[in-house]
Amino acid sequence: MTTAWATPKADWMPPPPRVAIVGGGLAGLAAAVALTGRDLNLTLYESRPRLGGRAGSFTDATTGELVDHCQHIALGCCVNVIAFLETIGRGDFLKPFDRIPMIGPDRRAGALKAGPLPAPLHLAGGLFRLPFLTWGDKLGIAYAVTRLALRPDFRPNEPFAAWLTRHRQSPHAIERFWEPILVSALNESLDRIDPGLARMVIVEGLMRNRYGYRPLIPRGPLGEVFGPSLEHWLTTRGVKIHLSTSVRRIELEDEPQAVAGLTLRDGRVVEADLVILALPFGRVAAVLPERGQRRLSTLIETLNSMEAAPITGIHLWFDRPVCPIEFAATPGRMIQWVFNHRKIGGGADAGPEYLQLVVSASRGLKGMGRQAIIDRALAELTAIWPEVGQARLNAARVVTEHAATFSATPGLEKRRPFQRTPIDGLFLAGDWTATGWPATMEGAVRSGFLAAEEALEYLGCPRRLVRPNPPGNGLSRWLLGPPPCDRPGRLILGPIADEPPEPLGSSSPNAETEMIAAG
Repeated sequence: MTTAWATPKADWMPPPPRVAIVGGGLAGLAAAVALTGRDLNLTLYESRPRLGGRAGSFTDATTGELVDHCQHIALGCCVNVIAFLETIGRGDFLKPFDRIPMIGPDRRAGALKAGPLPAPLHLAGGLFRLPFLTWGDKLGIAYAVTRLALRPDFRPNEPFAAWLTRHRQSPHAIERFWEPILVSALNESLDRIDPGLARMVIVEGLMRNRYGYRPLIPRGPLGEVFGPSLEHWLTTRGVKIHLSTSVRRIELEDEPQAVAGLTLRDGRVVEADLVILALPFGRVAAVLPERGQRRLSTLIETLNSMEAAPITGIHLWFDRPVCPIEFAATPGRMIQWVFNHRKIGGGADAGPEYLQLVVSASRGLKGMGRQAIIDRALAELTAIWPEVGQARLNAARVVTEHAATFSATPGLEKRRPFQRTPIDGLFLAGDWTATGWPATMEGAVRSGFLAAEEALEYLGCPRRLVRPNPPGNGLSRWLLGPPPCDRPGRLILGPIADEPPEPLGSSSPNAETEMIAAG
């Protein structure tokens, strides 16, 4: 049945519903892209002078180059990130790789790569060929992975480090296999990680199918996609974008308690029928009025209990090539991953080289000075590639995001809030909401799509927007069971029509959509 607001306009018909999206990071942008072309008056508020949030870039003052705060990557299982990029015409932005190179502490290198066996056994050959693990370590890892996938026997509030110890994982196996994969995926140390999310990374990321583990690495700075390029994509579809506009408070009607609009930082009041709140979890309570906080007391309690985890990016510019590969995990060191942007971007074989190094869950760097971090990174790189010690370092920068992600602590997964709230017309988006995924680009995009789904259902026009988790083959479904639910909130809010996901956004300009970026 066609709703009144979705039919062609006539003089006597009401105006399109006004939807305000507060926050221009990846979650808010995903919600906006998903809602374009649906005869909605969209407004997005972003407090910074640019779009993208944590998935953004800045211009380095020394080199003049546009660089990311820290390296982001996706995997082949990140189907919603892929759909998002394809929708905005940037499906080629992520460069695919068929292996995960790893360089052990003794400089011996190997790679996780799919072999001839079907999923979920396709990476077994790559694991058993890793030269920096003993055969005892490899057999122990195979045992633990099998238990994790088939019979995890989790205990209440037990961190994953304790689970690994209970399943006889050696210190070498933990340092050289479990940490490189899970600390980077979850941005948290193993002694603080929820075992359920650890299982999700291993099973859905590495085991479910033959392509889910494959790295997808941006060919350039994220700002090239989520900045002016996406701004242009939105404006050509009738979206008005205004940056540097903060929201002070969400305004609510009295009876029934429902969204009425927003008060901006400069005192202006903007009316809205729906609000999608796409802010970091630590900023949500600040924009809720007191009576809204009372109505959302469970949400506020959860937000107050959540912790943030830091991540550090070390940016190094050399006068010549020093790294012969595109990227690699480097277990057993301070630096956990190395990314060679000259090679990833298809640059010349000669000339300057820009490396970005990643330290996830970087609390251990607190108290170290900038130069001490750079010196240690250079020493570790030189131990891997002696050419580093012979090159001139033209520039260096250390960037730490102190609240980069939510901390995936034991027990949190059951308390992550759904996208729909008890207040009519108020929805949540953010990688910290209930997506079933860690704090990743995929989690952020899924949350935006889920919030858009809830908003459309609220308006009486339900649509399936989230791409389902890849199902895997018959063997993996038999051994691992079905993929996790794509819509955790639906366990409470009811079913959605069993139909394939719709195309996102609009393929052509739409003059009736407005978006203000600022929040």
